[in-house]
Order: sequence, then structure tokens, then C-alpha cells
Amino acid sequence: MAEISASLVKELREKTGAGMMDCKKALNETAGDIEAAVDWLRKKGLAAAAKKAGRVAAEGLVAVASKGPRGALVEVNAETDFVARNDQFQGFVRQVGEQALEHGDDVAALKATKMPSGKTLEDELSGLIATIGENMNFRRAKLLSVAQGVVASYMHSATAPGLGKIGVLVGLESSADAGKLAELGKQIAMHVAAANPLFLSVESVDGAALDRERAVLTEQAAASGKPAAVIEKMVEGRIRKYYEEVVLLEQVFVIDGETKIAKVVENAAKALGAPIKVTGFARFALGEGVEKEEKDFAAEVAAQLGR
Repeated sequence: MAEISASLVKELREKTGAGMMDCKKALNETAGDIEAAVDWLRKKGLAAAAKKAGRVAAEGLVAVASKGPRGALVEVNAETDFVARNDQFQGFVRQVGEQALEHGDDVAALKATKMPSGKTLEDELSGLIATIGENMNFRRAKLLSVAQGVVASYMHSATAPGLGKIGVLVGLESSADAGKLAELGKQIAMHVAAANPLFLSVESVDGAALDRERAVLTEQAAASGKPAAVIEKMVEGRIRKYYEEVVLLEQVFVIDGETKIAKVVENAAKALGAPIKVTGFARFALGEGVEKEEKDFAAEVAAQLGR
């Protein structure tokens, strides 16, 4: 049997888009003949992924997985919302969440981890692309953990348990009762889903973002023609308003409409008899940041007729 080099497997993988193990098997079956291996993969339906790789995948599912002091969010994209209702796809995305919970949130490293089937996550995904017939992409993952306490989760617009379109994790560090902490964490996670904060605390606000905001507000205030001292106070007032819009702990709790999140946590700590610290949060909204192709259907038909 011809020796199959890693570079040959890589070349076949790039030509076909098939999984690494499938490429290696194809080369073994064809004695290292790369063109014959391409045909072998095509006959098995495994090279189909290559043709689909250029299509935009902005639908799909977000999955959340949590266990005590650890929680994970993942996003796996597909081309159509129809696939999100496919049981096989849902099972795969749910398992990707479990993989992230166990192995961390480095996407490249996760793709190399073994799934329950024995295949790597990446090879399993390639097989799913070939089976379902749509381009798919494991886009991102986030692991959140606390030393003591809970990582609470919430899924908005759930398609199935733990799967949906907006997933949130909130880390609460405390020695308080885990069940009570989980209830508080879920409420805060629901708030995060609705309010979409950008930062946890005032101290964590990005310096560059703050400088830009201050520059805009200063220019707006200066247009009023008021004295410099008044302008300075106006800007500081607007900066406080900015914090209330983008900082989680400064936002007003959407559930009661009047209490700041920081105060909600403080009140819960008193009620539970132990300090509570929000250590972090993560929010994944399906398809955010993915540039979707806008199609002009009439132009598309005209182009087809013109051929």
C-alpha cells in the first residue's frame, strides 16, 4: 500500500472539502491517486461539501450547555432556517455545545476533538454537509466559568431545549444556595438577551469606545454655545447616560423597569446571606455580523433567461 502523506491528505481536502479522515480513507482506497480519490469521495457523496462551501451560512442554531460553575455557548450556521428544524442538525449542534463545555472555546481545537461517534467534530460536520446538502459552519464558541457559584443560562426563541436564536450565559460567583443563584442568574440572563449590554462594568468599558463617545458628545454640547464649565457638566451627564445604555451593571432591570442590575445583585446578596459577584456574561445572537447576500429575484430570473 502506498504511503499517504499529510500533504496529500491536505491537498485532497482542499480540492473536495471532505473531512480529513474521509480523505485519508479515499487515498488509501485508491493507492494515493488523488484524482481517483476525488471520484471515490464523489461517489460516496462526501465531496459535495466543496461545492457548497462558498454559499453564505447565516441561519442555523445557537446552543447553550451548562453544568454548575461552567457554561458554554456555540453557534453553528447553515444556509436556511429549515435546517434548524432538522433533528440530525439539532443533535449535532447540541453535541458541539457539550464539546465546548468539556474542552473549551477554541474553535480550531474543538474541531479536532472526538465526538461520541468516534469521528472528529470537523469530520462529523463535513458528513452532515454532505447528508443534508447545505453549507454549514461552526462559527464560534464561548466558555464561562466561576471558581464558586453558578453559570446560569437562558435561550430566547428556543427551537428545542438548549437550542435557539439568542443564547446567554451569566457567571455568578458566590457561596450562596446554588438553586437560588441559578434563579437570579436566569433573570439576569433574560435581561442580557433583551438589553444587549456591551460591557460588564464601567471599569471594563473599552477606552477607545469611550473616547469616541466623549468626542461626539463634546462636539454636540459645544454647539449649544454655553460656557466651557457648563459644557463639561453636560458631557459628564451624557457619559453617565451612555453607561446606563451599554454597561450591564448600570442598566435598569427589564423585569421591573426601575432597579439597576447592580442593585438587583446587591439585594439578592442580602436576601441570600452571602456576597454575589457577576463575573461575566456572554450573548450570542444567531447570524450577527454575518454578511448576508441580498438577492434581487427579478434580476436573477432575467439573468437566467438571458443565458
